[in-house]
Amino acid sequence: MDLEVKGVAASRNQPRLISQRKNSLQQGWTSRSWAIQNSCLPVVPPLDLGSLVDSDEEDKFSEAPCGAMHAHLKQPQLPSTLAWITPCQRPYTQYHLNEVEQDIIPEDLPAPTGKYKQKYEQYAAEMKEGYKQHIRRTAEKAKATSQQDLAGSRMNEKCDQGEEACMDDLLTLDRKALLQQGYVDSPHHIRSSTRKLDAETVAAEKKKQMVTEQMMIDHLSRIRTTSTLTENDLSQKVEFDGRVLSRNGRDACRELIGFFFTHDQSLTVYEYRKFGKNRTNVLPFIKKDIYSHQCGRRKGKQYRLGDFYTGATLTFLSCDHPSLPKSIKENTLFRLRITNIDQIALSSLKTASVEHEEDTASQEAQDRQVLLAIQDKLKEQLHKRGVRILTGLGKHFQHLDKEGSGLLEKAEFQQALKTFHLEVSEQDFESSWLILQSNGPSKNKVDYGEFKRAIFGEMNEYRKSFVRKAFMKLDFNKTGIVSVIDIRKCYCARKHPHVISGHSTEEEIKSSFLETLREACSKSDEVSYGEFEDYYEGLSIGITDDEDFVSILCTPWGI
Repeated sequence: MDLEVKGVAASRNQPRLISQRKNSLQQGWTSRSWAIQNSCLPVVPPLDLGSLVDSDEEDKFSEAPCGAMHAHLKQPQLPSTLAWITPCQRPYTQYHLNEVEQDIIPEDLPAPTGKYKQKYEQYAAEMKEGYKQHIRRTAEKAKATSQQDLAGSRMNEKCDQGEEACMDDLLTLDRKALLQQGYVDSPHHIRSSTRKLDAETVAAEKKKQMVTEQMMIDHLSRIRTTSTLTENDLSQKVEFDGRVLSRNGRDACRELIGFFFTHDQSLTVYEYRKFGKNRTNVLPFIKKDIYSHQCGRRKGKQYRLGDFYTGATLTFLSCDHPSLPKSIKENTLFRLRITNIDQIALSSLKTASVEHEEDTASQEAQDRQVLLAIQDKLKEQLHKRGVRILTGLGKHFQHLDKEGSGLLEKAEFQQALKTFHLEVSEQDFESSWLILQSNGPSKNKVDYGEFKRAIFGEMNEYRKSFVRKAFMKLDFNKTGIVSVIDIRKCYCARKHPHVISGHSTEEEIKSSFLETLREACSKSDEVSYGEFEDYYEGLSIGITDDEDFVSILCTPWGI
């Protein structure tokens, strides 16, 4: 046992004290006799009081030199008479020592004085309190450890439950998205859609006539000054409707009408603009010239009549068209998708022309077959969860595209497929990657919009035309972004079968739509055209009939 005994500082009387200690040793004082008279607790070895030094007023007992004595201790047999001493356990107190020999042991030591006893009582109280605190801290630490283990196990359980809940939430979102398919059974859309379709057909014909007249005026006035071409030459043309492939709503919703002239293999594109309800204008979008493919297996070859069909994609260099909008010129290439074409004129002109490009056509057909096989495999995985997957992928790709170029690397696409648990074999992925690389402007990167269209497929242009109509009705300011407040105002769920039958309220159907739409958005208070299109792209996967899909758009949006 280690005891700290406080004594007085060394003084001039120190030699006299040492001599007195020697005398006491000669008188035969031993620690054994002191231990017999004053037994300690069983865990405390007897004290060798010969090593204690105190002031002159207290007892003066001697201390044998260290080299001349050996501690001789024995476990006490009697109950403690020194109950005012509280031991501090040390490693050596745990050994059961029977006896320690001592050459010279002082005997008949006097009892401790009141002052000495008072010091040890204070020391004992401090040690008792310290021991209690130590026991309490040990118990608290053990309890905290057990609580942490319990909390950890509970946390693991919560994580497992959270994952299950997350899956349940996702499945709930899928079910809420599928509620939009209920408009297929609405009895109101057939009568109303027929009347609206007739009116829209008349308006479209007037628009095309206006654009054609403006094109003829522009080019006949220029032709008279530069060549001998006549109106008959310009009439040998194929007219088509087009749209810009872009996630920018303002560009994607531009109304474009183009013309391909067979007499010189040139083409031109005009934009039809409408200002307010009555004011319209027709402006050149792509000037009349001879253009070539800028990517794909036909890269460098001039556009020919066989390149024009519904769903075909025309590529142009942005630098060749300085009058293009700034948002389009930000990219090296811009793509124009043919949404509709004059089939009568196309058939008559194809009969008169002969084109021999069988090798390129066969290669492109093989590419399409490869991509269609991948799309068929993925459509099975996307069944009834297409909205969640496609909108999530769109948001994920947009987050990865830090530069805003729309291009991502191969590893990023592979990781995205794993993140959304989409299984694509290595062979299928490599085949699709080679095809996409040949169609893109970069060797190491691919446009993620093209990637989605290649491996998932896309809606046909008839369906997309109604998606654009719905968005254009919401985006009356032509900014390409619609607020959620405006969507809530314009969305009407009164004709949903669940509302008619009383199974759900109009507000419940509207809230379920807005909840699933918000999941597709990077911002909670607004929806871009790309996000709006992704939503209906995913919804379109589970609908085979075009008219059913059209009714899903026309009924709630009133288009």
